[in-house]
Amino acid sequence: MVSMNTLTIEKRVQILASLIEGNSIRSTVRMIGAAKNTVVKLLRDVGQVCEQYHDRVMINLPCKRIQVDEIWSFCYAEAKSVREEREGDLGYGDVRTWVAIDAGTKLILSRLVGLRTAEWAETFNVAMFDKDKVVP
Repeated sequence: MVSMNTLTIEKRVQILASLIEGNSIRSTVRMIGAAKNTVVKLLRDVGQVCEQYHDRVMINLPCKRIQVDEIWSFCYAEAKSVREEREGDLGYGDVRTWVAIDAGTKLILSRLVGLRTAEWAETFNVAMFDKDKVVP
């Protein structure tokens, strides 16, 4: 049987607090003394729990005005610098974060990370209004 090390609650709180304060994963690793893969796994696990909570709680909200926008970013490199064999692959080049925000409270109602195409816009639209029809 393989013995796995587990982080204490205190260490988890330290890691998350460091990331929330804007520190990079590498600087968090240096400050806290945890392995990079451990920090990434904790971040992934916490993200999944937050997503489940958000999807369970943020329903039937009394929003009056919803602002829908997209935020540009890039992974690996900007689209103009991506190698030809990686063009169009999610995770290489330009990436858009589609977001719907309640204009009054600034509450994020829905979000989706993808490309800037009609297909991703339609997926985001469906995700906002009909969670049962979303195709990952």
